[in-house]
Amino acid sequence: MDSGPEAAERPPRPLPEAVRQSVVETAAELLGALPLDEVPVPLRRFARFERRKRAKLAGQHIAALLERDERFRARVGEAERETHPDLAAAVEDGAVPAAADPVRVAVLGYLLRPDGWDLLVENARAELERSASLTEGERAERRIAELRAELTSARASRGADIERMRGEFREAKAEISELRRKLHEARAKAKAEGERADEMAERTERELAEARDARVTAEKELRRLRVRLERAEAGTEAAKRAAREGRNIDDVRLRMLLDSLVDAAQGVRRELALPSTIGRPADLVTGADAALPPHRALPGRALSDGDPQLLDRLLQLPGVHLVVDGYNVTKTGYGDLTLADQRARLLSGLGGLAAQTRAEVTCVFDGAELDAPVATVAPRGVRVLFSQPGQTADELIGELVRAEPGGRAVVVVSSDREVQDAARRAGARPVPSPLLLRRLGRS
Repeated sequence: MDSGPEAAERPPRPLPEAVRQSVVETAAELLGALPLDEVPVPLRRFARFERRKRAKLAGQHIAALLERDERFRARVGEAERETHPDLAAAVEDGAVPAAADPVRVAVLGYLLRPDGWDLLVENARAELERSASLTEGERAERRIAELRAELTSARASRGADIERMRGEFREAKAEISELRRKLHEARAKAKAEGERADEMAERTERELAEARDARVTAEKELRRLRVRLERAEAGTEAAKRAAREGRNIDDVRLRMLLDSLVDAAQGVRRELALPSTIGRPADLVTGADAALPPHRALPGRALSDGDPQLLDRLLQLPGVHLVVDGYNVTKTGYGDLTLADQRARLLSGLGGLAAQTRAEVTCVFDGAELDAPVATVAPRGVRVLFSQPGQTADELIGELVRAEPGGRAVVVVSSDREVQDAARRAGARPVPSPLLLRRLGRS
């Protein structure tokens, strides 16, 4: 027999299985929450296991360590105290509630080790043994009570099911009655529709027979009319032939009379020495003669206005002068920009075009679009002009075209119909604005 303090720290007998299992599970739960360096060395290889697996595989090691390591046992006891603070305080004070779980009380007593903790373990053992030693009669009575409760519950559930089924049966009967009524109505409606369809079929058959009879009658009448038409056409042809024969005789007689009158008139004219022709009434009306066509033809006249090669062909002419209607081009191509950005973008493109083609380039802007005169830096080879107050850009373009000598190729870029017509009248070749925008896009 052991003696001394160590013997007093141990329970006289092994812990009951339920108490031991609860103590092991509490310690296994704590192992998963501790840092690895604070876990006791014998249990570190189990610390990363899942909780249930940890309690199952490391149960013997945990129980042995709790028995011999007072520090580890106290730490597990603190974790259990945090979980059940009121019951732990009662166990330490020796005032355990009568309704407390004996297993939980024994666990707290074993871990916290208050005075008389071994009695708490023995009480839990006795309670567990008493519960395990119930007689067969008590068990049977309990089973009978449970069966009676189940029977009562089954009867109540059966009554509720029967009542529910009766309600569903009544609803089904009402639904069947409604379906029968609808089926009867549908059958009556189908019968009426069938009778109506038969009647329509009979009427259609009668109308078809009448139409066939009318068709036969119409064909007979058509044949009769064709015979009459052929006869009428034959009579008409005979009448025309007789009329032509009679007219030919009259024509010969009339021609002989006219020849006689012409010969007589010519004899009288020679006798009186009359001039061979006389004036006409239109000769007495005075007016300005039509202008002769210009000596120079429009350049590029063989190409249409929409031909993509038109502008390239015109820019290849020697000494060509390109006159651009500035805002007409910019508002066609990039009208979402401000006027200043429109001018800058167009003049930049025209500068590159002038450098490539060596053509004389003049860009005309409408001065009415500006609130005040602006300073504009023209690229090399590009002339920039703004119309003066009271003058439009169209009029300024007309003056530029008229100022050119006859024979020089002048190209006016604008989609304005009035500007194009004025350019043609002045002998210049108009070009739509999209052609110039396309040409600048390739540069």
